[in-house]
Amino acid sequence: MPVRLPPVTEHASRILLEGIVDYAGLFPPAALAMPGAVRNYAHYRAGGAGWMLGRFVCPADALELFSERADPLLPRDAGAIPWRLSVTASGDAAADCDRIAAFNERHRVCFEECGAMVDAYEVRVGSEQEIARLDAVLPRNIMTYCEIPLAMSTALMPAIAASGRRAKMRTGGTTPETFPSAEVIIGFLRAVIANGVIAKATAGLHHPLRGEYRLTYDDGAPVGRMFGYLNVFLAAAMLSQRGEPSEAARLLNESDASTLSIDEYQVTWRDGQHEVVLDRALLQRVRESVLVSFGSCSFTEPVDETRALHWI
Repeated sequence: MPVRLPPVTEHASRILLEGIVDYAGLFPPAALAMPGAVRNYAHYRAGGAGWMLGRFVCPADALELFSERADPLLPRDAGAIPWRLSVTASGDAAADCDRIAAFNERHRVCFEECGAMVDAYEVRVGSEQEIARLDAVLPRNIMTYCEIPLAMSTALMPAIAASGRRAKMRTGGTTPETFPSAEVIIGFLRAVIANGVIAKATAGLHHPLRGEYRLTYDDGAPVGRMFGYLNVFLAAAMLSQRGEPSEAARLLNESDASTLSIDEYQVTWRDGQHEVVLDRALLQRVRESVLVSFGSCSFTEPVDETRALHWI
């Protein structure tokens, strides 16, 4: 099993990509059953790209099933890195809190060094009142990501900031109409940065770069234009160093891999005659305090396609 080790390098790719993928194999379009999802997660952790893997995303009402299926696979050696889970809301926050507490108590014996623990919660909200009600119920030691309608980013982000919670944006789905415009995503990122809120993204980010991809894994699945996860994170970095929103939107829509390069010290984007440099310190700051991860039902797609770009 993996053990806790210091980073092997301070290369810009490591800073940008470490722990970036929250594995959501239980959710569409993969929609795996629990046994397959937990086996995959264990396999990915042990693989050469395991350093890119973040949390296991699990519905609150499936935590007991997770324990049943994952227990034989959980790390037990002293010093092993525990499986950390992010739980998606069931619609009853109080019941979810009870489930999370029971889960963490069950795994309490060794979750400081091994085993598993829930330390994040993801819930949809649509108003300041909902944010306040959730804040009153949820424990402070659970990182809570409030998924908001992207059109309400400017209106709701101050309330999220005041609560000390985090934000979440949905960047796609399994049908074309679920994908927001670049301008709407930029609006969310600007609101996050302006209010000092930490955020994550989810859905439709299986691939590194913007392009036309199948929206599900079914035969004959429709094709749609999806955002790349690199586009989103690099646009967040550009905005964090006071880049122009219109320029960040162009980066968000960039599909030409040849315009982007990475070396030990920085990521560079060359847009025609213009050059944007995103250095390691900026990338570190963005990953820690702006955009920390994205949920994906596939881990192999982002890893394999990023490797094909020679970024890892």
